[in-house]
Amino acid sequence: MNMMAFEFGDHLIVVDCGVIFPDAELPGVDVVIPDISFLRENQGHLRAIILTHGHEDHIGALPYVLDEVDAPVYGTPFTLALARSRLEDHGMADSVDLREMRPSAPFELGPFRIEFIHLTHSIIDAGALAITTPVGTVIHTGDFKLDPTPTDRRVSDLHTLADYGRKGVLALFSDSTNVERAGMTPSERGVSERLSEVMAETRGRVVISCFSTSLHRMQIVADLAREHGRRLCFIGRSMFRNSEIALEMGRLHVEPGLLVQPQDARKLPPREVALVVAGSQGEPMSAMARIAVDRHRWISVEPGDNVVLSSRVIPGNEKAIFRMIDHFYRRGAHVHYDDGSHPPVHVSGHGSAEELRLMLNLVRPKYFVPVHGEYRQLSRHLELAKELAAVSGEAFLLESGDVLEFDAQGARRNGRVTVGRVCIDVGTLDEVGDAILSERRRISAEGIVIPIIAINKYTGMLESAPEIVSRGFVPLDEAEDVVEKARELIRDTLEKSNSEERGDWGVVKDKIRSALRRFFDQELGKRPMVLPVILEV
Repeated sequence: MNMMAFEFGDHLIVVDCGVIFPDAELPGVDVVIPDISFLRENQGHLRAIILTHGHEDHIGALPYVLDEVDAPVYGTPFTLALARSRLEDHGMADSVDLREMRPSAPFELGPFRIEFIHLTHSIIDAGALAITTPVGTVIHTGDFKLDPTPTDRRVSDLHTLADYGRKGVLALFSDSTNVERAGMTPSERGVSERLSEVMAETRGRVVISCFSTSLHRMQIVADLAREHGRRLCFIGRSMFRNSEIALEMGRLHVEPGLLVQPQDARKLPPREVALVVAGSQGEPMSAMARIAVDRHRWISVEPGDNVVLSSRVIPGNEKAIFRMIDHFYRRGAHVHYDDGSHPPVHVSGHGSAEELRLMLNLVRPKYFVPVHGEYRQLSRHLELAKELAAVSGEAFLLESGDVLEFDAQGARRNGRVTVGRVCIDVGTLDEVGDAILSERRRISAEGIVIPIIAINKYTGMLESAPEIVSRGFVPLDEAEDVVEKARELIRDTLEKSNSEERGDWGVVKDKIRSALRRFFDQELGKRPMVLPVILEV
């Protein structure tokens, strides 16, 4: 959910505009975006949103944010292509001003002079931003690693970073994700050896799943498929869409005749097929999850096939991923995943400790702020920076909402702004409030009870015995005594109500709800959600 604001006077720019995906603590929520109260309050000052790269945690909130505030969006060609695709899904592509930026082509936005500096990452067209202001230059690295052999041969522009370092950098905001890993992160090409072995040894299909934005990985699979005499097929909406974008832009190279459609891939001998499939995190409706349970329209897995999960296990997704792996084994396939073995099936897109040291030594900032990571990673990155002589001034460990102010006298914390998360139900595009989330958690934990009560509209008294319906509570056929006591409680509640109360269905519902909740808590130690339904007869 990356989003950072840089403000000078009455001018404001925002770097990145990301989402996070919900865990089990947010039932019924599809996506979580940042609270943009600060941007709403300062909309007249907003000059642009600038994207460092095209991952969802950096571009995914654009449709929601741009629905409320108006600003041009700057990004590299592939990043803008992915952003445009997201905006098209929301019918907004024609209403947003998308502006291309390229390395070594600085541009100005009010008092800001911005230069994009190419850095390698697990997605192409990623990089850092050098933002020069009247107070000094700050560098925001985005997500990066320093890959010496990227598949597109576009290595990180360390010369420009070093040049800024020689001129003097006021502050560095640097990716902290892999600070806990020693050494250097292996090159994207590091997966080629293992994937080649799998293709050579497999008698059946090879099914490879990776993130649908991993163009480097997709290129490696395409090259290996040609080398091993296999036809290539992309499966899954996001995988198909992103590969099409990359092919049209000339950023993914596939030999003519190598690519086949899913309906044609199933007709080929298994030994002649390599599939690249979306859904490496075991998402319930993803192509990979459907193939695992033999519910995909075109593709199935059989004994002799090999499955490769060429991605990391995102924390929180472990159960879904390992459940999916179990399903593949039940179908007789063998599964390779990121288990620490060498050569690897996956390498990270983030720089390890030595790369973070190199970034600090190249830029040599006066002030340092670690970003992009959990609190422990920010703290470790801060410690790493203090070990070096590269940072001449203070290092700041900031949390979301903190304001850091720079002027001629130095740098200091200066209060906080409103931040937080906004939960979205994509089906309705409505914000899911805390009250609704609380209700959903309670239903999932305690269940729901619905007493159905027929009341005479003239007397306010029962016409028949109340019916009790429940879901996720207790089996009512095994708790007949509890059900009968609940019915008696409803009768007593109505009888003890005066005529004025009985004439107001809202009051009657509240009294029954409160009485039943106390009763269930005392009898069973549970507090289900109680929703009385009154039928007027």
